[in-house]
Amino acid sequence: MLEKVKNFWIKSYQSDPIAFRFELVSFIFTVGASLTLAITANNPDLRIVYPGFFVGAVTQCYAAYRRNTAWVMMITFYFGFVNIFGFGRAMGWW
Repeated sequence: MLEKVKNFWIKSYQSDPIAFRFELVSFIFTVGASLTLAITANNPDLRIVYPGFFVGAVTQCYAAYRRNTAWVMMITFYFGFVNIFGFGRAMGWW
């Protein structure tokens, strides 16, 4: 079982090392933004949360493009757009 998990990660890396790195960056920023939101749930500073989610969405969108995963690319593109809108609301721009 552990060998299957290891092979899964190795195969993911070997299939496209650049996409793998972008996915790693996406994971780090998204987890960071999510953790920040969870810790400060009673009064989150969305000026910090939205940029983290935005970086995560954009890097995942590019990785999905490289891997030719259309629906993953579409949903993460949407997340990126919504995070721009949300950041603008949090900043009071619109």
